[in-house]
Amino acid sequence: MRKELLLIVVITILAASVSVSSCGQKQGQGQVQETVVPQDGDIVFHESTSRQSPIIKLAQHSRWTHCGIVFHIGNKAFVYEAVEPVKYTPLNDWIARGKDGVYCAKRLDNPLPASTIEKMKAVGAKYKGKHYDTLFQWSDNKLYCSELIWKIYLQGADIELCSPEQFSDFHISNPIVKKLINERYGDKFDPSEQLVSPKALYNSSLLKEVRYSEL
Repeated sequence: MRKELLLIVVITILAASVSVSSCGQKQGQGQVQETVVPQDGDIVFHESTSRQSPIIKLAQHSRWTHCGIVFHIGNKAFVYEAVEPVKYTPLNDWIARGKDGVYCAKRLDNPLPASTIEKMKAVGAKYKGKHYDTLFQWSDNKLYCSELIWKIYLQGADIELCSPEQFSDFHISNPIVKKLINERYGDKFDPSEQLVSPKALYNSSLLKEVRYSEL
């Protein structure tokens, strides 16, 4: 009986470890993941617990509804993110804020030079304190999460992580999605508005999945 109880405890711990650190897949299920420490320029994803998160999931058909970019301040890893407002959040706090503490980390195959990282930080600095864009528009007056990351990479590293899409590329006919659109836009909704989604960043062919060994 004692051995059976011990086995159950071990299995539970291992299962919890996999669910927290994997990118939605368990090890050995079709994707090799590298165990690393957080690195400047990493992009992290989680499922937000915000009220709009379930609607974003419906619209893009992806569990990852929020994302941010990792930068170090001193020796501590932070996530630079577009919430309300655009700000730095300690990486541990950012992970804990996501649903069930599950997150995913991705990075470029080749490390970015220190000079490029500094330029990316400088680009990001001009957006600090900007309000969150609930209308997901392409201007720099307000920003949403994936837009911030995409612009930092393009302007700071001359890397286009993915091609921008349009609202019409998403599942905007879903009744729940349509209701939110009507509430926020009224008759001013433009289905041709350009945007970049968390799903598009996650699916970027330039990025690989990594697993953090320590935080």
